[in-house]
Amino acid sequence: MTDAHRNGLSKYERRWLPTSRDEMNRLGWDQADVIIFSGDAYVDHPSFGAAVIGRSLEAAGYRVAIVPQPNWRDDLRDFRKLGRPRLFFGISAGAMDSMVNHYTANRRLRHDDAYTPDGRHGMRPDYPTIVYSKILRELYPDVPIIAGGIEASLRRVAHYDYWQDRLRPPFILDTSADMIVYGMGEKAVVELAKRLDGGECISEITDVPQTVFISAGSLSEGADDVIRLNSYEDCLRDRRKQAANFKVVEEESNRFEGHIVIQQALGRWIRMNPMYPPLSTEEVDASFDLPYTRLPHPRYRGKRIPAYEMIRHSVCMHRGCFGGCAFCTISAHQGKHIASRSKESILREVRQVVAMEDFKGYISDLGGPSANMYGMHGRNLNMCRKCVRPSCLYPEPCPNLDTDHSGLLDIYRTVDAIPGVKKSFIGSGVRYDLAMHHTGRAEVDAANREYIRELLCNHVSGRLKVAPEHTSSKVLAMMRKPDFGMFRKFKRIFDDTNRRYGLRQQLIPYFISSHPGCHELDMAELAAETKSLDFHLEQVQDFTPTPMTVATETYYTGYHPYTLKPVFTARTPDEKLAQRQFFFWYKPEARKGITDALRRMHRPDLIQRLYGQNKVEGHKGKSREDSRRSRR
Repeated sequence: MTDAHRNGLSKYERRWLPTSRDEMNRLGWDQADVIIFSGDAYVDHPSFGAAVIGRSLEAAGYRVAIVPQPNWRDDLRDFRKLGRPRLFFGISAGAMDSMVNHYTANRRLRHDDAYTPDGRHGMRPDYPTIVYSKILRELYPDVPIIAGGIEASLRRVAHYDYWQDRLRPPFILDTSADMIVYGMGEKAVVELAKRLDGGECISEITDVPQTVFISAGSLSEGADDVIRLNSYEDCLRDRRKQAANFKVVEEESNRFEGHIVIQQALGRWIRMNPMYPPLSTEEVDASFDLPYTRLPHPRYRGKRIPAYEMIRHSVCMHRGCFGGCAFCTISAHQGKHIASRSKESILREVRQVVAMEDFKGYISDLGGPSANMYGMHGRNLNMCRKCVRPSCLYPEPCPNLDTDHSGLLDIYRTVDAIPGVKKSFIGSGVRYDLAMHHTGRAEVDAANREYIRELLCNHVSGRLKVAPEHTSSKVLAMMRKPDFGMFRKFKRIFDDTNRRYGLRQQLIPYFISSHPGCHELDMAELAAETKSLDFHLEQVQDFTPTPMTVATETYYTGYHPYTLKPVFTARTPDEKLAQRQFFFWYKPEARKGITDALRRMHRPDLIQRLYGQNKVEGHKGKSREDSRRSRR
C-alpha cells in the first residue's frame, strides 16, 4: 500500500506532486527531498519544464514538491510553508523568458500572462530566478539552490539585456544560486540529486555536464578541453569581443562533445561545463513516458490557463532544431541535434489524449520545435560529431543530412487510424524548405513530395502557418533563412494542391521587421512583394532581442559575430516604426506615411506597385476577389 493510500489522499489528488503542506502531510511526508519554485502555474504536462524536472526526480526515487508562482511581496509565507528540503531548492522562472512574458518589443507592459490562471498578469516578478533565489538564501542560508529553465539557461554567460539596454555579467552572479543547470535539465538535475544525496557538498561538484557555477580559479588555461572567453570587463570596453564570444558559445552549444568554457567577470571565474551528448530515443521516451496527469493541478479548478489550453490535446515528438535561425534560441537551449521519441511512445501519449474527458477527436498538434525534423540526423554521425556549423539548412541543406520524411508519414497515418481520432493537425512550424529539398535520391524525394501532399490535404486546420520571415535576400542571409523564391515555390504547391483537391485553406506567412541588416527600403520591397502575392499580413512582429541569439549579439554590438564586420540595425523607436508601417500598407491610415517615405527614398515605382492599379500577380487566371473568396 502506498503512502497516499494509507493517508487518505484521494485517487484524483495523489496523482500530482504536492504543492502545499496539507498535501505533503496526507502523503505522510515530514520533509521533501527537493522543492521546486516555479514562475508558472503547475501544469503536470511534459510541455511544462517544472513538471518534467519534478517527475524525473520522482522517478529517480526522490520526494519532490512544487511551489508555483509564490508571492514575493508579502510576508514570504509561500517560501516558508513547505520548510527546508533535504537536498536542495530548485528554481525555474517558467517555460518562457520572464521579460518576454512581461514586455512587448517596444518595452511596453503586457496585460496578460499565458502561464497563469485566467491569464492574470503580475503573478511573477521580473527575473524571478534572481528574486526567488535571494529570498531563499536569506531564509535558508545553508540549503543548496539550483536554478534552471529558459531565463537562467540563456543568460549563462555575459549577455545583452534588451529591457535594461546593457551588457549584464553571467547570470549566476546576479542570483544567489549555487549552480545553474542550462538546457534540458533532467539528466543533470538527477545526477546532482544523487551526488548531494551521497553526501557531497554542492561546492565540490564540478564535473556534471550542463552546469554553470562560480569556480575557485581559472582552471588550467590553454588545456585542450578549456576555452577562455573574453572577460565581461573586456566586452564592456570592446563590443567586438562580446561578438567574438558569442561565436564560441554557439559553436559549443552545437557540439556532440564540447569543451569547458570559462569567463572572468566582476573578479570571479564562471565555469560552464559542456552539454550532454544528444539524448537517445530511449532517454527521450523515458522523459515523456513519466506518469504525468497532463492536467493543471486541482488548485486551479474553475480557472483557465491559456498556455495549457493551447497544448492540452497536442503531442510533442522530438527535441532540438538544426535550422539555426539567427533570432531563435531553440538550439542554444535544446541543442541542434534532434532527439526523437519512438513511434510507440508517441502512440502511447496519443491514446492518453484520446482518453481525456474533453477530447473531441482532434489532435491539435503532432509536432516539435520544427514539426518536420522528426527522426532526422546526419547519415554519417562521425561527421556530425566534428561539425560546428550553426545551421544544417543554411545556406544550403547539408549533404550529410538525411531529409527523409517517410517516418513522419507513417506516424501521421498511424495516429489518424487510432479509434477516437478524427483528425490530427500540425500546429508547430513546418520547414517547407526541408521538405522541398531535392536530394537526388528518388525514393526520398518521392516520400518528401508525398509528405507535403499529406500535410496539406489532411493535417491543416484551415490555415497553414509558415515562416519565410522576409523577402530580401540579404536580410534572409542575416537570418539564416532560405531565399524568398523558395516560399514562392511552396505557395504554388499550396495553391495547386488546394485547387486539385477542392480545399479552401489559407497560407499564413510570418514576417519580422527591424531585424539586423534590414533597412527601411527592404521593408518597402517586402510590402510590394507580399502584395503581389495578395497577402494582407497579420502574423508579423518587430524584432525583439532575446539573450543568446546571433541576431541579438549583432543588434547590441553592431558587428556580426562570425565576420566581426559592422551591420546596420534599426534601434530607435522611430526607425522601428518606419519599418513596421510597411506591414500594413493596406490600411488607409498608413498610406500617407508610406508614400511620404517612398518619395524620400526616391522610389515612386514602389508607390505605384502598392497603390496603383497594377494587376495582381498572385494566382494565374484568378482575380483578387476570387483569391479572397478562396481564403474565406
